[in-house]
Amino acid sequence: MPDIRIHRSHALGLKKAREVAWAWAEEVEKKFDMECAVLEGETSDTVQFTRAGVNGRLIVAADHFDLDAKLGFLLGAFSKTIEAEIEKELDALLAKGAKASARPKKK
Repeated sequence: MPDIRIHRSHALGLKKAREVAWAWAEEVEKKFDMECAVLEGETSDTVQFTRAGVNGRLIVAADHFDLDAKLGFLLGAFSKTIEAEIEKELDALLAKGAKASARPKKK
């Protein structure tokens, strides 16, 4: 089975990274009919996702995201397209999260 592996470093911290990961999970649930479960930890979280032909996990840490996914036979033919779409969605959410973190706080 083809594997998708994506690593993204960030400087959001765990709290903001969690927000980004949860937004990503909500997006893939709606857009791709995935089932997602979040397992919170002290230093990192794991977002497990699954649907017919796909299962994987997104590790959420204070300084990085690691996504691993296994595709079934039928979706394997589209692995590069699927990987590109995941990267696009994750990068957009990370950019949005970084922009929100950079805003000065109101007094």
